[in-house]
Amino acid sequence: MTSQVSSPAEQADETVPGEQRKAAGTKDVRRLDRVIIRFAGDSGDGMQLTGDRFTSETASFGNDLSTLPNFPAEIRAPAGTLPGVSSFQLHFADHDILTPGDAPNVLVAMNPAALKANIGDLPRGAEIIVNTDEFTKRAMQKVGYASNPLEDGSLDGYSLHPVPLTTLTVEALKQFDLTRKEAERSKNMFALGLLSWMYHRPTEGTERFLKSKFAKKPDIAAANLAAYRAGWNFGETTEDFAVSYEVSPAATAFPPGVYRNISGNLALAYGLIAASRQADLPLFLGSYPITPASDILHELSRHKNFGVRTFQAEDEIAGIGAALGAAFGGSLAVTTTSGPGVALKSETIGLAVSLELPLLIVDIQRGGPSTGLPTKTEQADLLQAMYGRNGEAPVPVVAPRTPADCFDAALEAARIALAYRTPVFLLSDGYLANGSEPWRIPDAEELPDLRVRFAQGPNHTMDDGTEVFWPYQRDPHTLARPWAIPGTPGLEHRIGGIEKQDGTGNISYDPANHDFMVRTRQAKIDGVDVPDLEVDDADGDARVLVLGWGSTYGPITAAVRRIRGAGGAVAQAHLRHVNPFPRNLGEVLRRYEKVVVPEMNLGQLATLIRAKYLVDAHSYNQVNGMPFKAEQLADVLKEAIDD
Repeated sequence: MTSQVSSPAEQADETVPGEQRKAAGTKDVRRLDRVIIRFAGDSGDGMQLTGDRFTSETASFGNDLSTLPNFPAEIRAPAGTLPGVSSFQLHFADHDILTPGDAPNVLVAMNPAALKANIGDLPRGAEIIVNTDEFTKRAMQKVGYASNPLEDGSLDGYSLHPVPLTTLTVEALKQFDLTRKEAERSKNMFALGLLSWMYHRPTEGTERFLKSKFAKKPDIAAANLAAYRAGWNFGETTEDFAVSYEVSPAATAFPPGVYRNISGNLALAYGLIAASRQADLPLFLGSYPITPASDILHELSRHKNFGVRTFQAEDEIAGIGAALGAAFGGSLAVTTTSGPGVALKSETIGLAVSLELPLLIVDIQRGGPSTGLPTKTEQADLLQAMYGRNGEAPVPVVAPRTPADCFDAALEAARIALAYRTPVFLLSDGYLANGSEPWRIPDAEELPDLRVRFAQGPNHTMDDGTEVFWPYQRDPHTLARPWAIPGTPGLEHRIGGIEKQDGTGNISYDPANHDFMVRTRQAKIDGVDVPDLEVDDADGDARVLVLGWGSTYGPITAAVRRIRGAGGAVAQAHLRHVNPFPRNLGEVLRRYEKVVVPEMNLGQLATLIRAKYLVDAHSYNQVNGMPFKAEQLADVLKEAIDD
């Protein structure tokens, strides 16, 4: 969530023990204000599903939450190996939180590889629940364990819970006509049931989900339900878990309204649908599947009843070509991709700049270059979005800051594209796309009016009094050209990629005209109306400003809270509009002695800031495929303040 209210619990990674009481039976119940859980196992162990179900129940319970799915790029990486480990981290609390958490309080490790890949992230004293059935000699040797870590004392600093998850699951499913291998597949549901008991999560939603998911396979549905309930009952009856935990709903963290849990890609898809409805235009998506953007294509394909048309093209170039054609035909046109796809689409984006038609290019950034890290996150496409085309081809750039904010960012990108007749980049990334948080569903009257007026008739009078249609006759306020639907009588006009004559749109090689058109297209983008940059400077006496963009918002804000909680002074500002910059950005930057710019790249925003404002921005960079940790940024800011 995005509240600026500081919480003491944001100052540390460890949970606060809090109040303890007796449960209805014999076990103690301890109240906590926040918990960070990580599920980890083979990519075939169902960790993403397990985490997603735990998240859904946590959201329905009313906690604030933030998630971090982390999985291999391979469809099925080698079983039991470190590259094949898939994990899902969930941070939930009784107050406003901003990140998936720096260090898990609880690790559920389904095999030796999962333990070894994640143990380095755990603080001492953390709880570890391990599936002892998988700790065979061969499995341990595969990941480099010379001895059994469950027995050699190497885990003495943690609270270890050895549980034979596979054996218990198979035993619980004896009544079903399943092979052992089929029964073993339900061990993730056993683990989910156990964790649901430990943290008093609701169960009804997961039971409904399993019945629905396996509606055509009732035996499989019944088996998964049995495993889930067996895990719950195991927690209730075993002596190894003497304490369960309660995390109360975050009653004060949310403004009044109806909430749901939402991922960034789902929010973005909903935002595009909302934009098309507010513009009263059909929505067209021309796309080629690519990680991590494919979910948007999948989701939009389900909504034909809202006037959505999706086209899965044979390649990236065909996808954007079809989208640009749809824009010419009067649709709200979108193409979705990731960094490698942007490279292929660049010529058509330049064509859209020349044609001056509204087009949304949604780039869900991932690690690069080339194929790079398909399932990991990065912010390294900013300069590509700004300059990755031949010639002078300026394009506005909008960046959401949280998963839920992807909805509003989609509406904002559509507003700019429609009002100024221009392609617009929407830069999300893998962290936002796959992460989730509670989202307040807006009322329809809260959404902006995006309706546009198509050209209806002649707009220019010749010297001889003849009325004609000039396709490049511009609105004096926005410099947008008229949007003429093909087939409208009297509005026939020439279209294409060769330079146009101002006004008439005729082909022109005149040097002065080209200079004028280049400068006019740039002036149109420079004149896009964007809000002033808001600065959070609690007491107005900070020397250091931390400036971010996109998905760094959560870690930066959590780090700022820690600094202020320790008595330090630091100001924070976060950019949604990266091109054009807010008009007051230069004045804001000059207010502070030092500007720190954390980015998941090698300093792309910092480069733009230095070039435009001649400010010595201090760049702090990370390109390891993972988001920043709050503690990491807090240390950087403290050093900047003390310097």
